[in-house]
Amino acid sequence: MKIVHLGDTAVMIPAAVAIMVYFITGRAWRTAWQWVLLFTAGISLVAISKIAFLGWGSGIHAIDFKALSGHATSTTAVIPVLFYLLLQRFPPLIRATGILLGIIFGILMGILLVVLKEHSVSEAVAGCILGGIVSFSFIWISGPLPSFNLNPWILPLSVFVFMTVWYAEPISIENWMERIALYLSGQEKTYNWETWELNT
Repeated sequence: MKIVHLGDTAVMIPAAVAIMVYFITGRAWRTAWQWVLLFTAGISLVAISKIAFLGWGSGIHAIDFKALSGHATSTTAVIPVLFYLLLQRFPPLIRATGILLGIIFGILMGILLVVLKEHSVSEAVAGCILGGIVSFSFIWISGPLPSFNLNPWILPLSVFVFMTVWYAEPISIENWMERIALYLSGQEKTYNWETWELNT
């Protein structure tokens, strides 16, 4: 069995930052803050669940749940919002279809994680639910978006730039989580799949 991959919480962070920059460029300050707060809250819950697992071996053995899936959470949080923004100039039905496709993409990511044994079913499902809450909450509270006088290519270009920079100089979120978990728990080493399963 594989240990839970902790770096997965960073997969969609460049895209999330690009969305924030898009709003700021369009002077939609309130919308930018709404997005930042919601996305940060969702990813923070993922991080807390992973730190709890690493430091204390927390989880629910009955359903094989150790920590929220960062891949499933971030994908389901970001992709529907990207479609929502890219399709702003299209009729509501097309925008709704784009949002639905984004959710489906997130669910497919969750299924792939389970197939590859990166996460259990419960972890992937929980991640998809959390990501869906983030994306739908943002779309609901943001209301009608202001009409930006921006080139429609700014958003996808921003996503590409931030992803390129991110992967050129990756930040080891996994190491930071391990350090935090060890510091808070006082343990000498973190939990992993094997040691966690010994407690069943």
